[in-house]
Amino acid sequence: MAPSRITSTELPDNNWRTIRRVAPYLWPEDHPWVKRRVVLAMLALLVAKLVAVATPWFYGWAVNELAGESTAPAAMLGAGAVGLTLAYGMARLMSNGFQQLRDVIFARVGQRALRQLALETFTHIHRLSMRYHITRKTGGLSRIIERGVKGVEFLLRFMLFSMGPLILELGLIALILFVTFDVWYLAVVVVTIWAYVWFTFKVTEWRVRIRKEMNDQDTDANQKAIDSLLNFETVKYFGAEKREASRYDSAMAGYEQAALKTSYSLAFLNFGQALLITGGLVAVMVLAAVGVQNGQLTVGDFVMVNAYMIQITMPLNFLGTVYREIRQSLVDMSEMFDLLEQPADVSDKPDAAEIAVTGGALAFRDVHFGYEAARPILKGVSLDVGAGKTVAIVGPSGSGKSTIGRLLFRFYDVNDGSLSIDGQDVRDVSQDSLHAQIGVVPQDTVLFNDTVLYNIAYGRPEASRTEIEAAAKAAKIHDFIMELPDGYQTQVGERGLKLSGGEKQRVGIARTLLKNPPILLLDEATSALDTQTERDIQDSLREMGQGRTVITIAHRLSTIVDADEIVVLEAGVIVEQGTHDALLEQGGRYAAMWARQASEEEPQALAG
Repeated sequence: MAPSRITSTELPDNNWRTIRRVAPYLWPEDHPWVKRRVVLAMLALLVAKLVAVATPWFYGWAVNELAGESTAPAAMLGAGAVGLTLAYGMARLMSNGFQQLRDVIFARVGQRALRQLALETFTHIHRLSMRYHITRKTGGLSRIIERGVKGVEFLLRFMLFSMGPLILELGLIALILFVTFDVWYLAVVVVTIWAYVWFTFKVTEWRVRIRKEMNDQDTDANQKAIDSLLNFETVKYFGAEKREASRYDSAMAGYEQAALKTSYSLAFLNFGQALLITGGLVAVMVLAAVGVQNGQLTVGDFVMVNAYMIQITMPLNFLGTVYREIRQSLVDMSEMFDLLEQPADVSDKPDAAEIAVTGGALAFRDVHFGYEAARPILKGVSLDVGAGKTVAIVGPSGSGKSTIGRLLFRFYDVNDGSLSIDGQDVRDVSQDSLHAQIGVVPQDTVLFNDTVLYNIAYGRPEASRTEIEAAAKAAKIHDFIMELPDGYQTQVGERGLKLSGGEKQRVGIARTLLKNPPILLLDEATSALDTQTERDIQDSLREMGQGRTVITIAHRLSTIVDADEIVVLEAGVIVEQGTHDALLEQGGRYAAMWARQASEEEPQALAG
């Protein structure tokens, strides 16, 4: 994946967008306690800065006391050199203490923001349509979220505690140098700060582009690694371990080059900053040394100037780090906010009501749909499924069978026409309420990397253990589970890889049985089962379908002979429909499919 480039005009827009998105977490209207904590943190910060600016005075007075050139105020004369040194130490301690108090007060604000934004991102990803998820790259997506969320607290903290307080501290020190010493001290300090800030910002902007390239390479490498691990079996089947390692190493080579550029540019930045800071420090110290030699300044003044210059050096170094980290955080978070602004193809109307399923009658009216405009899948499908009836949809691969199921569940919206349940257009009701009324057993059941119990209970988390076991028995998997060493607490592995295809399918059927919805969608629900188990499951599904509306998408025609109606779909058009016997009598496409499958299954039966 080639690294995306980012232009200088693009960066500021992205930055301001990111800051606008993050800022409300500092001052939310519905959480007054957050505002109080922010105000208290700012007060602690202000006290810390005032104490820090006053600290070098105690240092200078103590030196003058030791040199016999006391310049301390009358109130401090009785303290002596030891007392002034202790006061100096106490001031340093107080400055650090108030800074730590600031962090303690603000920590809850930052963690709350991190949690909220992480939840918002996670929720938004689940709201995105199937169209987005079938094109996503899981590894790259997880890395974007990880980097973005980690940048939230940092950005909030330094937005609040960095630039303004830093400018305040530098301004106070510059004012003290001007009033206490000479305008030349102020001039040197101002020039040093200006040169340092200009150099830091320019080099950091250059490094941000390098960091963006490094992030792109990191995302690409992580995506390749995750993709390869998810397809572990396929890699093994084709002996492609070295090929996958080569692909991963190639992506990491790109990351290595970008990371080296980052390290080299950081060294250049650090040396340039040190050069400017040291130059300013030496210039001011030379002025102070000349002043001491001429008798205009005391040794304590010389030490105090040095202390103030070191105090300027620390926040300036901090400025470079803060600006660099803020810019890098903005880059990291920009991709996450791009994700948050990704629109959902399927969304609820503002006034969407909850669906009321009274019988489960389905109506497809002249439905047209295509995943791409240039490739239509369904071409004017009209179909009525009566309440409590079972309708089977059959046809060759690519005819649009599974697409009908996806439209019913509203993974996609129809391009034209309508689809309704009990007279309610599915586009007018909320997706949550629609999904609650439909149970799906897909052709390829994917399980969570958790226990068997968790995966079955996923159909209805509040179900009792008795209900879960009843669903497992109905799906003919209870006995198998009880034979496992850990029973229902057995871990199924990532995507259920520790179970066979048939076992996974039965777990999927069990959790749908547990959900107990009024409408069932069975998409090749028994395709992974052996013949005997399939017959047992078919009995369970037939019993479960009593009083419910069932749409069965089937490949093996023997599983749908009892359907109330069979629909033959071909190239996105319904070409035949009727009962099993009626379609056989017609001698059309269904009869030909039946005869072909019967001839294929007869040798297998004889072999068995």
